[in-house]
Amino acid sequence: MKIGLFGGTFDPIHWGHLRNAEEVREAFSLDRLLVIPTGEPPHKKRGAAASAPDRLEMVRLAIRKNPGFTLSTVEVSRRGKSYSIDTVRYFARTRRAKDSFYFILGYDAFADIGSWRDFREIFELCNFIVTSRPGNANSMSLERMPVAVRRLFCYDPKRKLYRHESGTKLFFFKLTDIAISASDIRGRLRKGRSIRYLLPSEVETYIKRRGLYRGRREGR
Repeated sequence: MKIGLFGGTFDPIHWGHLRNAEEVREAFSLDRLLVIPTGEPPHKKRGAAASAPDRLEMVRLAIRKNPGFTLSTVEVSRRGKSYSIDTVRYFARTRRAKDSFYFILGYDAFADIGSWRDFREIFELCNFIVTSRPGNANSMSLERMPVAVRRLFCYDPKRKLYRHESGTKLFFFKLTDIAISASDIRGRLRKGRSIRYLLPSEVETYIKRRGLYRGRREGR
């Protein structure tokens, strides 16, 4: 099976996350796409505004009607900071012989991958799909990455992709521009403004029922 690994804080999950994931799933013919909420992000000074159980439930509600998506609790269940290498190692240990994994991340995050823990090993364990951010698709290329990353890949002009020395592949993929952000949604909620059509109605109902992202209650 071809399995996508799509991680994020999802604080909260919104239509931008979901549409991006669906475009990648379809374009790369992924058999399954695992949506993996982060437990404790190592690169963020502040933790998630909503608790892990709330974020898990919002993801579950958002993806339950898509048979191609599956919720994974691997990072939330693990104690301490959520390092991507630990997650990839977990799936590498449990994979079946013919399974292949595709790590999905945005271009901004990929540009900073040289600061990740054991990032060179991650390239050996799974393929990478680097997706565009709204407004920056034309600047996506390996040549703009740190030298330490560029040296690990060579370009295959016939297949129009980059190959790692271990045999894994690196793809750059242009998404439909959807300029929705979780921080904007949280800001709207704090100000009592509408968030309708920014995320699934089930998630909106859950947020309102739980009183998430509203002043002092944020983070409970």
